[in-house]
Amino acid sequence: MLFADRVDAGRRLAPAVEHLRAARPVVLGLPRGGVPVAHEVARALGAPLDVVVVRKLGVPHHPELGFGAIGEGGVRVLSDDIVRRSGVRQPELTAVEHAEEQELLRRARRYREGRPRTAVDGRTVIVVDDGVATGATAAAACQVVREQGAAHVVLAVPVAPPDVVERLHGAADDVVCLSRPDLFSAVGEWYQDFAQTTDEEVITRLTEAAAARSAPVTAEVDVDADGVRLAGDLALPAGATAVVMFAHGSGSSRHSPRNRSVAAALRDAGLGTLLFDLLTPAEEADRANVFAIDTLARRLSTATRWLRERESLPIGYFGASTGAAAALRAAADEEASVGAVVSRGGRPDLAAPCLGDVRAPTLLIVGGDDTSVLDLNRAAQAELRCENRLDIVPGATHLFEEPGALDQVADLARAWFVRHLTAGGGT
Repeated sequence: MLFADRVDAGRRLAPAVEHLRAARPVVLGLPRGGVPVAHEVARALGAPLDVVVVRKLGVPHHPELGFGAIGEGGVRVLSDDIVRRSGVRQPELTAVEHAEEQELLRRARRYREGRPRTAVDGRTVIVVDDGVATGATAAAACQVVREQGAAHVVLAVPVAPPDVVERLHGAADDVVCLSRPDLFSAVGEWYQDFAQTTDEEVITRLTEAAAARSAPVTAEVDVDADGVRLAGDLALPAGATAVVMFAHGSGSSRHSPRNRSVAAALRDAGLGTLLFDLLTPAEEADRANVFAIDTLARRLSTATRWLRERESLPIGYFGASTGAAAALRAAADEEASVGAVVSRGGRPDLAAPCLGDVRAPTLLIVGGDDTSVLDLNRAAQAELRCENRLDIVPGATHLFEEPGALDQVADLARAWFVRHLTAGGGT
């Protein structure tokens, strides 16, 4: 099979991974040549595109012999056997790793131009290159992506030798390869045009892909909850596979910058979001209403039915502070059909009479320095009978205002919802 160029290869590769669309995959191209191929695959699947930047760690004085690889996020994949047999001292190995880490970070910053790395934790990830010769770099990329938390790793390439494809099954969960010629000497021989891909082209492709996946248009809606009109913002990305409803806490609203930040991260993973106010402005004026958990839960349940009449998608709850108690109480209703619940700095203790009835997988996220709420969450977790987990964000306080703390909340929530709400999310 001969490809006209990398764009042609990407367009022909895309149908071979079409079956992964429902899993809402992330597509990662190996720079530089793999990015034009990956761009076409991501565009065909409606998936986010990013690069997977890896650096091989070569044994000093024998750099062609790799003792491991590193990736972003501090990921290290080492071969203890090669390290042992090389006889190289630890300070020399550390020096190699430090030098390669600096180059990795430089390239990543250049390619993305300030955009954050696409999180892969809990996701299906398609690693794409323009072809494979020895498979060393592709294998390292798959291992790095797995260490970054990917739930399912697929390597997709237009061409590779058959024996290398077989070996790569040990690094990826699946390998998709269009052409496996027995007589193989170089990737370039299978392309009519195999001109070198420049850094500028990589940057352009990533920028175009990011622009195509800009934030969805948000529709303002009125949610009818027991005759009370509640203002909300509904956002459904193209091809959304689930919707997460936000139950806000005391002194908060659908305009909460913290919850809107988390909602944006969920939409980037292909999840719809509904942020709405459980109380009217007049009701918010009375502080006692914030702790009227029965009322809040009833309104959340009614709003859930309202949403189901409009969208036939799985639904999850994201609750903050007292809103988390409302979410858990609503999820405990025997008629509830909620796929997952996430609590951020929540007060699950306020739903204590119903905690044992919650069936939806529940994630409790608490700041490590929010000690009183942490104790309440530990006690509440002991009452849960559903699949559950308590994640502590070190050094974070109740509002997760510390640098990077809210990003960790978003990453944890996204992985939980993707795993439990989306088709193939748990593969």
